[in-house]
Amino acid sequence: MNGRFLINRREAKVMGVAAGLADYTGIDPLIIRLGFVAALLVTGPVMILFYLLAGLLAPAQ
Repeated sequence: MNGRFLINRREAKVMGVAAGLADYTGIDPLIIRLGFVAALLVTGPVMILFYLLAGLLAPAQ
């Protein structure tokens, strides 16, 4: 586990949020991305807002 959450743009599919979260937690990026999709289906626009805010405000690697 990394000490700080950082956006991972090298392994990014969209903005690097899932790749950065995977680096931070040590969980496979595919699992993180599937979790984002599941959260999107449950929360809708709230998840989109969270993802965009994380992608824009978190520091990059």
